[in-house]
Amino acid sequence: MTGDAEMTSVRKKIVPVDDLAGKVKAAKAAGKKVVYVHGVFDLLHVGHVRHIEAARRQGSFLVVTVTADKFVNKGPGRPVFPEQLRAEMLAALVHVDLVAINHAMTAENVLRQMQPDIYVKGSEYSDASADVTGKITAEREAVEAHGGQVVFTDEETYSSSELLNRHFSLYEPTVQTYLEGMRADGALPRLLKDIESLSKLKVLLIGDAIIDEYQYVGALGRPSKETIIATQFKNKEVFAGGAIAAANHVAGFCGEVELITALGENESHEELVRGSLKSNVKLTHIVRGGAPTTRKIRFVDIGYSLKKLFEVYVMDDAPLPAAEQDALNAIIEERLAHYDLVIVTDFGHGLLQGTTVDLLTRKAPFLAVNTQTNSANHGYNLISKYRRADYICLDGPEARLAIRDKFANSEDLVRRLPDVIDCGKAIVTLGKNGCLAYDKASSDMTLRQVPALTNTIVDTVGAGDAFFAVTAPMVFKGLPLETVGFLGNVAGAMKVGIVGHRSFIERAPFLKYLTALLK
Repeated sequence: MTGDAEMTSVRKKIVPVDDLAGKVKAAKAAGKKVVYVHGVFDLLHVGHVRHIEAARRQGSFLVVTVTADKFVNKGPGRPVFPEQLRAEMLAALVHVDLVAINHAMTAENVLRQMQPDIYVKGSEYSDASADVTGKITAEREAVEAHGGQVVFTDEETYSSSELLNRHFSLYEPTVQTYLEGMRADGALPRLLKDIESLSKLKVLLIGDAIIDEYQYVGALGRPSKETIIATQFKNKEVFAGGAIAAANHVAGFCGEVELITALGENESHEELVRGSLKSNVKLTHIVRGGAPTTRKIRFVDIGYSLKKLFEVYVMDDAPLPAAEQDALNAIIEERLAHYDLVIVTDFGHGLLQGTTVDLLTRKAPFLAVNTQTNSANHGYNLISKYRRADYICLDGPEARLAIRDKFANSEDLVRRLPDVIDCGKAIVTLGKNGCLAYDKASSDMTLRQVPALTNTIVDTVGAGDAFFAVTAPMVFKGLPLETVGFLGNVAGAMKVGIVGHRSFIERAPFLKYLTALLK
């Protein structure tokens, strides 16, 4: 067989995932016992080959699926090999009969559609409690629902992530050096334990509800009689953002979350808000009379990348009327004693003012605050409106406005924040330059800089909110602030890969990403 003919034969093994069910049904009708294997297979190595050989011994027809690129949650630069090449590598193995690319986070969809006789996993998944992704239990249920069986191979295992981290330069030199230092320090087991310690926390989150609407358009050109750009509407997505998104990020790590916010009397979007919240988030809201729930409409060019053209705010950002603020304060004061910590996501849209801020600074048991600067409140919503906090998290421009210094370097910027708010723990995020962490209680009060973990940006909306929401419980638990900054950068790196608020930072993908970085 010539080289071209061999490649043609190999590629014929690769089929659309939706075709698997029919092909497996035909194989079973021919008396074959169908075995199924799923994974990323980013770097095909001897451990994979032995695993696949062992799987084939379980039956007479072997199907393998690979995780599609956009669902590979293993950190920056991954996968190293794109989905089509990974599929071809597997199809070249003599033991493999069919290969498909699975466009989903787990194998559950394929298991239900294909209904294999045997689903084979490596021995590292045999203890479901040790699976950081939490997938194996759901996959086992999907297999057993049609009478199939899960079998674990006992071949010697290797880690693609560990091999890639050791022998390939996947990251920029600064990031590579930082990660090597953490690996040498044996950081991964400690961090996994730290994250597990958050699981029973009870969190009260207070902040502005925002509806983020993405209007996707295609550029048509400049009209002959106007100095504007004309666009054609394609489609739209509407997300529950602001404090709602932040509550969902927290809920991925902590046991119980209550969100206190305001929804508008007009265009409340309450159904969308409630439908977007995770099951362990309780919504408590006041109604803002005569006003809509704040909505931000972004017009997005869907050309080669998601380029935002302009945005329109639909809102009333005046301070709450006295009666509504009194009602809000009464709810907050009653709730404070029932929660371990309070997280405030203050977007400056009228919810958090005067007496409410005073109540929080006086009575919150542990207060974490972010005051966001945006186009609607530039220069008016500063962290200095809070007299004290236990943890603050700002981006560079927000910190610069707070200390009123346009030209201060990043280190001075962070060191001077205690001049405007009584707070000993602060992190300032610096975009592509990572973040700077300052802990007044540390022995040397040295600033700790943690590099950014990715340069692949899909959408920056909500990345800072994800960083803050995920890190606040970690600060409460007493994790070193440099560690908190690193874990916050993991959350930020994951969030910039998500369009809008299509999904949130979940514990299992977070642990998977972290593990891939530090193996």
